Amino acid sequence: MRRVVAAINMTLDGSCDHTAGLPDPDIHNHYRELLSEGGSILYGRITYQLMEYWRTFLENPSEEKSMNDFAIAIDKIPKIVFSHTLRSVDWKSASIASKDLQETVLELKAQPGKDIFVGSRSLILQLMNLRLIDEFQLCIFPVATKNSMPLFAGLEVRTLLKLVQTKVFEGGAVILYYEPKNES
Repeated sequence: MRRVVAAINMTLDGSCDHTAGLPDPDIHNHYRELLSEGGSILYGRITYQLMEYWRTFLENPSEEKSMNDFAIAIDKIPKIVFSHTLRSVDWKSASIASKDLQETVLELKAQPGKDIFVGSRSLILQLMNLRLIDEFQLCIFPVATKNSMPLFAGLEVRTLLKLVQTKVFEGGAVILYYEPKNES
């Protein structure tokens, strides 16, 4: 059975705005490696459209090798996009979900293969409410923002987590790896 892994960047004050972090080569290399271990990644429309930014590095590579390598990794992994407004996507490795989130994830989990990543705040919340996330990888950047978009705002179910691992980057970011704990 495949695992569902919620992997998202956030700031110290809990904002999960993808543009607020301070990624560096270590962070890009970490996520490049992570993506190579995944079978697919699930996005909502907004995050998917933000991630399309990386396609530009395929045609016009940057001077930063880690960014180019991440662009290659994000291009390769199959992406499933959940949207009520998009009717098509032109990224070759992306497709629009044909079923609802719960049904899609249950089908993916039942198949053999690599982990299923979730990279959108809205999908993480929905899957938490459905208790379908097996692991959380929260990359916390050492920055606070004035325009906060809290990751867990709107959560409907209490979720206890067990810290199972940490990873600290030279730039000060830290990834906290959590697994959901069953409440007795």
